[in-house]
Amino acid sequence: QVQLVESGGGLVQAGGSLRLSCAASGSIVGINDMAWYRQAPGKQRELVARITPGGTANYPDAVKGRFTISRDNTQRTVALQMTSLKPEDTAVYLCNAAVVLPWDGILSEKNFWGQGTQVTVSS
Repeated sequence: QVQLVESGGGLVQAGGSLRLSCAASGSIVGINDMAWYRQAPGKQRELVARITPGGTANYPDAVKGRFTISRDNTQRTVALQMTSLKPEDTAVYLCNAAVVLPWDGILSEKNFWGQGTQVTVSS
């Protein structure tokens, strides 16, 4: 199986910065797109950033220019550098990866999620 473990969340004042990390482990042959999502109480889960294996990143307008996603393909990690944080960025942040692994005897791509890490931005 595959595990995604996030770290780096916490409490920060508005205008501050945080860096989140996520490490993938398990029966992994390769990893395609990796992403960060967030979910605030009472709201739908939303995409925060996505990065391809080649390093092409995309962001929604809400975080563009403030958040930067990066990955290390050798270490199987993805990070999210968050700056100029706002109270509306408060949420549980979840790591997501499209993993290629042996599945019922063939190589398949499956989507995996981490447990999430809480980010709280105070005003």
